[in-house]
Amino acid sequence: MSQLEPDNPIYNVAGAVRLDGALRGELLAQALSEVVRRHEILRSRFLALEGGPCQQVETEAQLPLEDWDLSALAENEKMPAFETRAQDFIRRPFRLDLQPPLRGAWVDLGGERHILLLVLHHMVSDRWSVAVLMQEVATLYQAFAEGRPSPLPELAIQYADYCVWQRGRDAQRQSQLEYWTAKLAGAPPLLELPLDRPRPPQPSYSGEVYRFELSEDLSRQVKQLAGQHKATLFMVMAAAFSALLHRYSGSRDFCIGYPVAGRNRSQVASLIGFFVNTLVLRCRVDDEISFADWLAQLREQALQDQNHQELAFGQLLDALNPPRNPSHAPLFQVMLAVQNVPAADFRMGNLNVSPLTLNNGAAQFDLTLFVDEGEGRLACSFEYAKDLFAAETIARMVGHLRTLLERAAAESKQSLRELTALPAEQYRRIIEEFNATERDYRSRPRLVHALFEAQAAKTPNAAALCFEADCLSYAELNANANRLAHELIGRGAGPEVLVGICLVRSLEMVVALLAILKAGAAYVPLDPDYPAERLRFMLADCEPRLLISRQSIYGHWPEPALASANTLLLDDADTEAAVALCSDANPDAAAMGLAPANLAYVIYTSGSTGQPKGAMNQHDAVVNRLLWAQDQYRLTAGDKVMQKTPFSFDVSVWEFFLPLLAGAELVMARPEGHQDPDYLQDLIETAGVTTLHFVPSMLQAFLPGLEAEKCRSLRQVLCSGEALPAALKARFHEALPKVALHNLYGPTEAAVDVTAWPCQQDDGATPPIGRPIANTRLYILDSALQPVPLGVIGEIYIGGIAVGRGYCRKPALSAERFLPDPFAEGARLYKTGDLGRWRADGGIDYLGRNDFQVKLRGFRIELGEIESRLAACDGVGEAVVVARSDRLGDKRLVAYLTSRSGGELSLGELRQQLAADLPDYMLPAAFVLLPSLPLNANGKLDRSALPAPDTETVLGREYQAPQGEAEAALAEIWQDLLELERVGRNDHFFELGGHSLLALTLVERLRQRGWNLPAREVFALPLLADLAAAIAEDEATDWIPPNLISDAFSLSANTPTEEFRL
Repeated sequence: MSQLEPDNPIYNVAGAVRLDGALRGELLAQALSEVVRRHEILRSRFLALEGGPCQQVETEAQLPLEDWDLSALAENEKMPAFETRAQDFIRRPFRLDLQPPLRGAWVDLGGERHILLLVLHHMVSDRWSVAVLMQEVATLYQAFAEGRPSPLPELAIQYADYCVWQRGRDAQRQSQLEYWTAKLAGAPPLLELPLDRPRPPQPSYSGEVYRFELSEDLSRQVKQLAGQHKATLFMVMAAAFSALLHRYSGSRDFCIGYPVAGRNRSQVASLIGFFVNTLVLRCRVDDEISFADWLAQLREQALQDQNHQELAFGQLLDALNPPRNPSHAPLFQVMLAVQNVPAADFRMGNLNVSPLTLNNGAAQFDLTLFVDEGEGRLACSFEYAKDLFAAETIARMVGHLRTLLERAAAESKQSLRELTALPAEQYRRIIEEFNATERDYRSRPRLVHALFEAQAAKTPNAAALCFEADCLSYAELNANANRLAHELIGRGAGPEVLVGICLVRSLEMVVALLAILKAGAAYVPLDPDYPAERLRFMLADCEPRLLISRQSIYGHWPEPALASANTLLLDDADTEAAVALCSDANPDAAAMGLAPANLAYVIYTSGSTGQPKGAMNQHDAVVNRLLWAQDQYRLTAGDKVMQKTPFSFDVSVWEFFLPLLAGAELVMARPEGHQDPDYLQDLIETAGVTTLHFVPSMLQAFLPGLEAEKCRSLRQVLCSGEALPAALKARFHEALPKVALHNLYGPTEAAVDVTAWPCQQDDGATPPIGRPIANTRLYILDSALQPVPLGVIGEIYIGGIAVGRGYCRKPALSAERFLPDPFAEGARLYKTGDLGRWRADGGIDYLGRNDFQVKLRGFRIELGEIESRLAACDGVGEAVVVARSDRLGDKRLVAYLTSRSGGELSLGELRQQLAADLPDYMLPAAFVLLPSLPLNANGKLDRSALPAPDTETVLGREYQAPQGEAEAALAEIWQDLLELERVGRNDHFFELGGHSLLALTLVERLRQRGWNLPAREVFALPLLADLAAAIAEDEATDWIPPNLISDAFSLSANTPTEEFRL
């Protein structure tokens, strides 16, 4: 190891003593020389020869002893100067082939005060050896000071003799090897503690020490606890420490290393050498057993270990050959060292001698707990890797360990779950302080549309809603919505009535949404782009009483989903006439019995059972989210908010309604415009947009071609829908330094967002998802719904007013995910399935999912739904879908499948069958055909063994080489973007794994080559040959949207239409 890592300081062991009084330097030097003479190991060099390492003992060797004179420094500078210089001295590497493995420093502090510092290489020493060395120096100095010769007897054996004896015990080692290999079979290679910093690929071994003591009472109680259970102090501390590690990691199976002195024969007690061995404690933790039973289990294991302690740890590693990863130690990364090294009697004449505690600034493992077993208080310390942990985290861990020991000493029959519960102060901080979000909004309207009505009364003539050249004032928008609302009421709309809405983004969409709410009903968005089968299921599932659509959309449905009497087509002449005759006064909410607890909307999300599920949210929750947002983002009459999110995604809720309660202007992006960065920039510039939302993956596609001058009006950008990477945040601030960036989080089952965080420009860190918003509570809990400690990963639960009502007509599923709140009587929690951890500042880090649900480009996807559909496809045997990250960090869906009959599967047919049921964003980017799905030792699917897609396994079309310059250039770009070795002229961009955001990247790559291609062309011409032909011809098409708003609404709007293939 010294040759592999010659500069690694973890192999250096140090000891130091403070010497106050009239010290005779020549006698100290004589004592040190005698110690070196006595112990051959201290005057040895170690050479690397062909036959292996060789020890060469020198006849004489001088101890390298440096002289540090610090006497001239000010008193308050001496010890800090010593500590700084000592750390460098300790960390200095040894050249074992050229110099002895021992060096020292002699420090003059002035005024007859000195320090002796000795450093040995770990190869020839351990902590016991340091104590032997210091004791011998003290004994010899005392004798020489009194004029006596050395009182120490000559050593009967040397360390080399012990090594020779050990090599002769092969038979014993073999039986011990069998014990250890059986015990450690299948042990997890890594204990994943929550880290403050990402684990680097190569550790620096930079370490720090956090020292603490247990009180006299607690120290006595811990020792008594050991006695009561016929255990040692080590066994008690191992039981407590392992329970704590389980609590922090969530792991039920992990290993802890621990050292044993290895001096179980009297002949070696006074030798200097490396006798210590490392043993491994296998911890299989069960929360429900008592501490006493857990202690008994570890006691039995430790006793067995002691009977098999002679096998060197290095030999064990060679035999086990565990997976090696340069980022962490093999087999275990956490150590417990209970030290009972005999106390040295440092009497040196008239000198006042006191040992010094040193820190070499290194850490061999992620975390090591040292406990010094003494008569009084137990002195403890955590040595931790600075690469991974902050001091504040270790301090919290210390507090938690103290609490755990106090509880175990008081009642050892308590379960480990009870013992490891949070200390009272941390519990109060997490449950109460971090959730102190109360805010009183009772003076404001408590219905979504009532907020708009109040604003319309204040600023009737202000612009409320604009789409390209057409605008509606607040008064006009209110009047149009009121007329349609009265028509809906006449057709049976009212509180708790569901009304489906199937429209493209347009002015009439906003009118219809407001009308549904004003009629007391709840709206159900039905995206016209969804496959007919999915729309049919959603309609059958929620059974809306009414459906609002247009003939141009509804007429393309293969068969009517509802009777025509229940469908209100806005462009139907009879409908237009009926609406025109309705009152333009606000409907009376009180008269219809509409209350804040009534439904506002039902938005469908992906479902793990193979079918989507409708999440229900109420007015009071949505109003709370809107009023909090207004407090936070302070929209004014001068603000313009872009609405670009599909209304089947809950972010659209605040886009629609927040500007309309603040007197701001709602700017509608054209349909499909949200996928075109150039169009969005132009709209920001021409409309003067100040506020808009991006899913992070869309923001990533938006920034590369950004012209900052076009975004001068922008004031703030809100991000949600998926994790916001630190690199993306940094690119945003570099591109738009004057624009505020906010990171938000919230599932569809709650009222849009439940946490928020203002991103800082210069911190370089991954932004958290933030703190709970007004009147909302967040908890991070374990599987027993107990709060986890700060920094520890758990599942995110949402409480407070934001929690939705449940899933539409799915009481059993609702009962699984919407639970009684154990921290607030009569309240409910939503179990998100998202993983997170509390930060010390009250923010939450988002850490992914705990199931097979993923977020892709802002859409929440249950992989089980895709798998269910895929398994039903012709010829498919088994199917599994995963989200894989490409080299750029973008996620894409990959389907792995087997053939039912062992024959070929057609990519085109698979995609066609899936596209009939699933929206585009749920279609896998790649299909990998395997002979069989990989299984683990338990016969279960091994997802980690699924191969990355490659040319040999991905289903595709018959290859035909590209022809001509445009095709060749386009193929080259596709290969890079899609990470494929080759692309043919008949290949389909989306079948190969392309998606809307990659299409935008493709357009940007083409622009860099001088080809200006509208993004819509990629969707219209997905075959490489067709797209290349369009590039070669350099055709330009003027696009003029037709009018879709009828005269019944007293407006004219340019809203695009298109053929809807359902």
